Amino acid sequence: MSKRLKIVDWDRLRVFHAVVEAGSFTQAGRKLQLSQSAVSRQICSLEESLTVPLFYRHARGLVLTEQGEGFYRSVQEMESQLAQGLSRITESRGQAEGPLKITTSVTFGSAWLTSRINLFHQQYPHIAVSLILVDSTEIDLFSRQADVAIRFAEQTNSKLIQRKLMTIRYQLFASREYLRQHGSPATAKDLDNHELIVYGDEFNSTFKNLDWVLELGCEPGKERTPALRVNSIYGIYRAVKSGLGIAALPYYIMDESPDLVHVLPDVLGPSMDAYFVYPEELRWSKRVAVIRDFLLEQAKEEQGVQAQEQKVPAGA
Repeated sequence: MSKRLKIVDWDRLRVFHAVVEAGSFTQAGRKLQLSQSAVSRQICSLEESLTVPLFYRHARGLVLTEQGEGFYRSVQEMESQLAQGLSRITESRGQAEGPLKITTSVTFGSAWLTSRINLFHQQYPHIAVSLILVDSTEIDLFSRQADVAIRFAEQTNSKLIQRKLMTIRYQLFASREYLRQHGSPATAKDLDNHELIVYGDEFNSTFKNLDWVLELGCEPGKERTPALRVNSIYGIYRAVKSGLGIAALPYYIMDESPDLVHVLPDVLGPSMDAYFVYPEELRWSKRVAVIRDFLLEQAKEEQGVQAQEQKVPAGA
């Protein structure tokens, strides 16, 4: 029984973790405000309790043994779980505050999300928001590279909690300058005489069927040749703004770019669902709860307006 108690001596685990992080007994001692000899004694006692060496000791410093590496991973996980537990207790007793990292795509984050952060900040001034906008890869929520994400496909990992945020409808847009030079198409067939910009399909993507405009109004089996393919919605947006041609873009682009014109407004393009996603371990986080509820309310209001303007059911 006494041996088992020695193995779970939390002070020794704390010292062990500090030594691994610092790389030496001396540096760990400074961090913990202990002498180098006190740190060394704690590590020796821990190794005796475990009956395995945790470090190789040599002139250049300390290197974890194979057993030490495995034990360190376990201790690190314990520390992470403890920190999360303390964070939940702290949040449950106080107001929503602290850092909050949100990740989503470049276009959605730049055009839709950032325009709403001011209102969120006014309501929750003690939450420091950081946005991580990426298109090529998804930020790992489990390693806490971000706290929450807005993603455009339903998540299959059971350890992720998700709420449908909105349905994003794609529509055709062009710049006023492009339409001044080339005219505005009156029918889908007229797109034969226009420059088109589409999403590149060279890489796997959560964005599906975004090159539908190449077949819109064409005879079965025929397809137009685009002026540009680019595997970035933001890249398509910038190309349209430059006056290159017509492209399918998410409806909210109009709110941010009044210089763009909605082309063939009766044509409804494909849609995709956006989900608010966060790891199960943050289920009780007040910061996550308030940003979730805030964005859901913002999306609900906007989708209602869109449904009225388009005279179709929200999310149809």
